[in-house]
Amino acid sequence: MSYLLLKHLHVGCVVLSGSGFFLRGLWMLRESPWLQRAAVKLVPHIVDTVLLGSAIAMAVLSAQYPFFASWLTAKLVGLLVYIGCGTMALKRARSRQQRAAYFAAALTAFAYIVSVAVTRNALGFLVCLA
Repeated sequence: MSYLLLKHLHVGCVVLSGSGFFLRGLWMLRESPWLQRAAVKLVPHIVDTVLLGSAIAMAVLSAQYPFFASWLTAKLVGLLVYIGCGTMALKRARSRQQRAAYFAAALTAFAYIVSVAVTRNALGFLVCLA
């Protein structure tokens, strides 16, 4: 598979993953029964697996790896923050107010990851503050 095809697959999965998280977050805030549907629980795992697989494949093909390329390290750290905040938002936080705060933090982390990917700068959208 070519690098360009992997990149398009990766970007498509980013859009699907981010949109899906945003929608599930809105449903969580509204306490919608849609969150309990089997497809809503399964599809994000499939999309995120393809997303991660394409990221690893692109890293191997381009010979750019986290801890050697600062922008990839920043994306990895951002991803861990996004996963942690997203888990708290959708499952673990106790109150709706806490879930809303974690949801906002996860969306901010997601935006940071995308900005790092687009700029290939570890500061991403934070470069405005530097």
